[in-house]
Amino acid sequence: MAERAAPHHCPYCGDEDLIPEEGAGVEGQGYPWSCLACARVFRLTYVGLRSASFGGSPSRPTEGGA
Repeated sequence: MAERAAPHHCPYCGDEDLIPEEGAGVEGQGYPWSCLACARVFRLTYVGLRSASFGGSPSRPTEGGA
């Protein structure tokens, strides 16, 4: 994947004033981003996909029984 995914807001302060932090990228560790509002630098990494069942949480028995 050649393009980086851009975050929409800072995970710390919530501001949207983000710029890529150039020169600090390490292969396989995600891309660093700088927040101009709170001066933090953070990385985004892709972890993977959830299991094939996208139905949400496992089903629970209903109260009252059958």
